[in-house]
Amino acid sequence: MSTAAGSTAGRSDGAPPVLELRGVTVRHGGVPALDRVGMALEGGRITCLLGENGSGKSTLVALLSGLQRPDEGELLLDGRPVRLRSPRSARAAGIATVWQDLAVAPLLSVWRNLCLGAEPTRGAWPLRRLDVDAARETAVRALAGIGVTGVDPDQPVSTLQAGARQSLAIARAVHYGARALVLDEPTEPMTIAQHTLVGQAVLGARARGLAVVLVTHNPRYAHLVGDRFLLLARGQVAGDLTRADVDSDDLTRLMAGGEELTALTTRLRELHPELGDR
Repeated sequence: MSTAAGSTAGRSDGAPPVLELRGVTVRHGGVPALDRVGMALEGGRITCLLGENGSGKSTLVALLSGLQRPDEGELLLDGRPVRLRSPRSARAAGIATVWQDLAVAPLLSVWRNLCLGAEPTRGAWPLRRLDVDAARETAVRALAGIGVTGVDPDQPVSTLQAGARQSLAIARAVHYGARALVLDEPTEPMTIAQHTLVGQAVLGARARGLAVVLVTHNPRYAHLVGDRFLLLARGQVAGDLTRADVDSDDLTRLMAGGEELTALTTRLRELHPELGDR
């Protein structure tokens, strides 16, 4: 991870970021929802996206997910410009988004949700049939791969708590080869145990080398799991920080905005001229 806050350079090993935004602007009716935003998402790193309602978080998630196209600026995948024309093209590029509603089928079992559309089969045509045992094993293995155990693969998803459903969606994205994971904050309130489960899944995705974006309103939770923190305000990057820059109390104060965030932004730009006018 780069120690220079706001830097969009790749890792010290010379590899470019998995996904990078350079000077991205998105306008809604002439009003910029994002204004010259830059960010770099590196493999094996968790970037927490924080900001108040209306700060531009939802627009940024839509942009990364292929639902929104930039009016200015560019997106780069492995250092090469890319256009995400739709959610399908984003998925084909290896960018998986776990939405607030999770897009799971609540009446289906855990294993059916994970294998939906790619169910394992056995036997030769015309006697080919669904291999249920293999599907169950795949679900258990995919969840274990991100550190989540003890989930019954035959359990209907509707009976799972919010954290377990979130973990299932993350496991599905990792299992099908995602390289970047965008995790939109769930609307449902979660207990400490459920937050722990989601955090474990997110850290498991990071351990598998994914570039993770976690959208959250909780600065303490962000500091607990995140490597980098991107603070948005009025569509602009108000802070691009690492764990070395702030502790959880600092991040909590900065989330309130005001003079502290302005002073920090000014100071960081003095220390790191490469931040420019972002």
